[in-house]
Amino acid sequence: MEIAHNRRILRLDPTSHPAATRAATFALFALLAVVHTWPLASAPGRLSRDDNADTLLNQWIISWVAHQASHDPLHLINANIFYPERGTLAYSEYLIVPAAIGAPVRWAGGSPLVEYNVLVLAGLTLTGWAGCLLVSRWTGDPVAGIIGGVIIAFNAHTLTRLPQLQALHIEFLPLSLLAFESLLAGQGSVVLLALCVILQGLTSYYSLVLTVTALGAGWAVRLEDRRHALVHPPRTLLRVAAAAALALIVLAPALVPYVRLGRVRSLEEAALYSAARDYLATPARLHFGTWSARFFGGTTALFPGLTAIVLSGLAIFSGVAFRNPRARMALAIGLAGIALSFGPSLPGGALLYRLFLPLQGIRNMARFGYLATVAAGILAGFGVAHLREQWSGRRSSHGQYSFARWVPVGIVAVFISTNLDAFSAPIEYVDGERVSPIHARLRETSAIVAEFPFYPADRLFRHAPYLLHSTAHWRPMANGYSGLTPDSFIEHARDLARFPDRRAIETLGAIGVTHVFVHDRAMREWTDNETANAVRTAPGLKLLETDGDVTLYEVVKTADGSS
Repeated sequence: MEIAHNRRILRLDPTSHPAATRAATFALFALLAVVHTWPLASAPGRLSRDDNADTLLNQWIISWVAHQASHDPLHLINANIFYPERGTLAYSEYLIVPAAIGAPVRWAGGSPLVEYNVLVLAGLTLTGWAGCLLVSRWTGDPVAGIIGGVIIAFNAHTLTRLPQLQALHIEFLPLSLLAFESLLAGQGSVVLLALCVILQGLTSYYSLVLTVTALGAGWAVRLEDRRHALVHPPRTLLRVAAAAALALIVLAPALVPYVRLGRVRSLEEAALYSAARDYLATPARLHFGTWSARFFGGTTALFPGLTAIVLSGLAIFSGVAFRNPRARMALAIGLAGIALSFGPSLPGGALLYRLFLPLQGIRNMARFGYLATVAAGILAGFGVAHLREQWSGRRSSHGQYSFARWVPVGIVAVFISTNLDAFSAPIEYVDGERVSPIHARLRETSAIVAEFPFYPADRLFRHAPYLLHSTAHWRPMANGYSGLTPDSFIEHARDLARFPDRRAIETLGAIGVTHVFVHDRAMREWTDNETANAVRTAPGLKLLETDGDVTLYEVVKTADGSS
């Protein structure tokens, strides 16, 4: 019965539908991305989440990758922040795949903000579409695929993480599951599975670990009951091992710099960012003002939605989640994500953290909870498919298909309720960070830059706008912002704290800084008027140009020979 059911599913593969249908599905998710992030699409060159330092960081990353890929790709990792440190791109996510998708926008003259906003919409669209493909193929029901794709792409987690682009580009996780299950069935491609994992890994380290976790959890509940694996275990294991080896070899150049840093997250830090009330937190208009606001306030929101819970519960309590091996994979993935999201507070969590080395690079363990949302989307798809089968097969006492006429109405109702469960628009945005044209003056120079105020390490996020400013010249800069902070920056910040005093000027010379940008308004807010006024007459600084608030100085030798 199960084999026959699976064959029926394969015959209903949505990829056999006309191209126009597939294009329409993609267009639907693109429209939903616009609706759920509204009014972002109305002014992508102005509206932003630049009030969050991570947005500025990620704008810089995708711009750096596009710039360096066309100028010096072999030194991609040696980003222009935290000078004189090297390998500084490894202090954050690489975002190579999103940068590649958005590069044409930059090459066509679009600003980093426009590129970022396009990638926000693209990430949600592609993730939803990939989730739809996965659920459609696993259930044999395109309608179930749409519902599942909506849950996977548009949810509390993704819509509260618009500043973190990597959280929106999860499109290769569903595709990895699809390729992996096909491989277990003896029909998939080793190269395709490896490629999906590689692309997810080149998007984000976090999403790579989530993808590997999902594949492992799904495989754990498939080994004992997959008939093909029992008949040809060596062949199946070898193909999975080959895919893993290929992915690891290709990803090695990206992973080695992380290893070389030698930085690991402590158990205390992992515990601090573990799930607590996050599963009850959502920004959705329908829920936030009625009950969820009291649970909202952490860094992660994980409420999957009432519709997703009900439909997933239907798949579980009807037995589909246990009988169907694909649904069982989804259930295992969700349980693994929930367990890991509690970090060291999970019984055995501290030991797992020490044994499973990739976890030691994860600070926010709560984000594993997104796997529960992915699982909810898949299981909800099975729930929809189950309902559609039941509704279309029921007869009235007169022999008519009395329920069939209501199926379209029910589908529309489920589609609307699924979107309302996450709907948070209109989202509040701010105007994008302004980049003074003065910064472009250093584009074709050999300058080494610092921007002031030079905030201390405990205010590292305030350096984030400086990263965006550097996209106008791409010169090395002493400033920086990222997930990790080098010790040299902490020392520099201490020595530059009283700029423009003698010690600060000498430190600039010792670092090798040749030019500084000073933001007058920010200097007055951070220090005082006297200090801000002293900059213009400070020995060792030569005024080159100003546009009012931003002034460019050259660091020069003083009479006593110091810089």
